[in-house]
Amino acid sequence: MARILVAEDDDNVRAFVVRALEMHGHTVFEAEDGGLAAELADEHKGEFDLLLSDIKMPVMDGIALALSVGAQYPDLTIMLMTGFADQRERAHGLDALIYDVVNKPFSLAQLISKVDDALAGRPAEIIPLARSAL
Repeated sequence: MARILVAEDDDNVRAFVVRALEMHGHTVFEAEDGGLAAELADEHKGEFDLLLSDIKMPVMDGIALALSVGAQYPDLTIMLMTGFADQRERAHGLDALIYDVVNKPFSLAQLISKVDDALAGRPAEIIPLARSAL
């Protein structure tokens, strides 16, 4: 299966995401902020299949992490998560870098489906920002 780097500052959300991905057979590395995730990416020379990061985090947010890691490892698929419409809008325009933004809260099935799509290279479902804020 895939090697996935998860960056999420909320302990409960991170534990849920990591457990879900591991139960689906993936090898998961976790970081509690973007700075630690960037260090892990460098330590492993970007050899991940997917970076799954929250947008709003201390130290380095998910967008800065995506820009940094994406520049160093352009073949790495990047997917962001957020529960805030204004944060989702910040990712708008980064389509060439970011596969998709997953809205929180999400179910186990939604998470696995999005990760499977990203890993398979299937096109992301485009959800207008106005609808995503509902």
